[in-house]
Amino acid sequence: MDGYPDRIARLGHTDLDVFGLCLGGNVFGWTINEERSFAVLDAYVGAGGNFIDTADSYGRRGPGGAGESERIIGRWIAARGNREQLVIATKVGSSPELPGLSQATVRKGAEASLARLGIDRIDLHYAHKDDLQTPLEQTLKAFGALIDEGLIGHAAASNYSAQRLDEALRIGQSDGMASYVALQPHYNLIEREAYERELTPLCERHGLACIPYYGLAQGFLTGKYRADAEQVDSPRAAGVRERYFNERGFAVLDALDAIAAEHETAVAAVALAWLRAQPTVLAPIASATSPRQLSELMASAELTLSDAERERLSDASG
Repeated sequence: MDGYPDRIARLGHTDLDVFGLCLGGNVFGWTINEERSFAVLDAYVGAGGNFIDTADSYGRRGPGGAGESERIIGRWIAARGNREQLVIATKVGSSPELPGLSQATVRKGAEASLARLGIDRIDLHYAHKDDLQTPLEQTLKAFGALIDEGLIGHAAASNYSAQRLDEALRIGQSDGMASYVALQPHYNLIEREAYERELTPLCERHGLACIPYYGLAQGFLTGKYRADAEQVDSPRAAGVRERYFNERGFAVLDALDAIAAEHETAVAAVALAWLRAQPTVLAPIASATSPRQLSELMASAELTLSDAERERLSDASG
């Protein structure tokens, strides 16, 4: 078998076995077109990957509009005939066309995502962001019904506070309710405090798998942003410079540079390997705009950092 079969792991309390790097579909239909998206997807699966993340809102900034990422993935699955090899995750709740997590919205969102993806079951369906206007019971009941009907395999949460997630997990134990099996938080080598302070203990206590997004800090942890570098051509460049161009950010890059050189690998691979080694983290999410870029990310799946290397990176970002 190609790839890294030893990097397949069970997702929490489920029957899903996933690769240690989840491919983000947020760029499909936005910064790369369908042809380039197919090339990235082919390269990911060809290297042993099986875990693809998207959302009903992805593509909204591109010409195809919200849902275009799902449509591209759906057309790729149909063309390749590989549905049974994949674990497909998508989200509901933040599309401008279908916001919130009411019972009706969750069902409409799942049905629309299934149609765009061209599949009969979503393996992992996330609440994209918490909806404070809708009772948690209503959302969890809606997910529970979809599970009972076989339209989704499992429900999960993204962008929940520890307090709300804890409450949702308690409610999820009741009959007819879905119990969240994973959390998708904003977490990486630089953005640590919010997750590590409150959410890590909660995930550990409940056995939730952490599938963090922005694992490369919107590209900063790839090393392409430097104080003396030319302007990076990216829609995220201005925000990255404002947020991470500081003494702490460059100290992290220095540590990443040194460790990457020792392993003869990419800076991005080291950043993702550090993240994957953190308590409760199962598979970081990262997106790529070309097969070449993807190969640098996939290297993280076979990279094991020493205790000293992980501590060095943690100290630099602490």
